Formats: sequence, C-alpha cells, structure tokens
Amino acid sequence: MNKLYEDLADRIRGEVADVDRLVQRAVSTWLRAKKALQDQDVYLDSVALNLHGVYSGLERLFELIARHVDQNPPSGEVWHRDLLNLMAQEIKDVRPAVIGEDSLSFLDEIRRFRHLVRNIYTFNLAPEKIEPLIVNLSARWPHGRAELMAFADFLSDVPAP
Repeated sequence: MNKLYEDLADRIRGEVADVDRLVQRAVSTWLRAKKALQDQDVYLDSVALNLHGVYSGLERLFELIARHVDQNPPSGEVWHRDLLNLMAQEIKDVRPAVIGEDSLSFLDEIRRFRHLVRNIYTFNLAPEKIEPLIVNLSARWPHGRAELMAFADFLSDVPAP
C-alpha cells in the first residue's frame, strides 16, 4: 500500500461525502426558492453558495491529485480550467482519467458559475441561469461521484514504491 495514495483516497472519500451534502442542500434550497413568494433572493443566495462549495470542494481534490499523483499542477492565468481538463485525461503509466467527458462538461458549467458568483453581486443572479445547473447537478452528480470513488479505489490499489 502506498501511504500517500491511501491518504489521498481517504481524502477523496471524505470530500465526496461533503459534496453529497452540498448537492442535497443546493437541490432542496432550489426547490424552496421556486416556491418562495417572498425572500426568493435569500434562497438563491444559498443555492449559489452551495454550488460554489460543490466546485470548490472538487477543485481541492483535483489540486491534490495534480500535485501528488501527476506531480505537475497547472499554473498560469487559466489554471482552474486547465486543472479540470487535466482530470479528464489519462496520464500514461501514472493514472487513469479521474472524470469522464460527461462529468467534465457539467463541472465546467459549475466552474464558470462559481467564477460568476465570485465576480458579481448576488442580487444579479438570475433563477433561469441557476435552474439548468441544478437540473444537471441532480442528474449528473451520481455518475461523477462514482467516478471519484472509482479513482479513490484505484489509488488504494497502487502498491508502495
């Protein structure tokens, strides 16, 4: 057993559980926002914060994988995008792809939304822009979750150097 990889596998499993909770909160709060006649903006703020948290949690994992497994984290002005794209690539003799193209697509949507949340006032968030994100997250997260758990299993199976 490779201790570093096993620790990273445990971190992935723990972070995935945290992301599960954020996904549930984002979806349930979205449903409340749709029904809210008053204070809808408060619910939308919560949805936005939870979507931000989903991507931030996953990005932390991707950074750890790039640093400790790939030993080559992206840098530069568009490192967030490059990091996500890197996770969808197999690195020969190092690791399989962490996520597939479907997960790459929906996570890139959430990454761009997170950028928006960081750079505008939340009162400018439009419900019609958030709804497709929530729908995609609900539909696609189970597969993305399974990919991350499979990657954690891969790490657990790597023998010690």
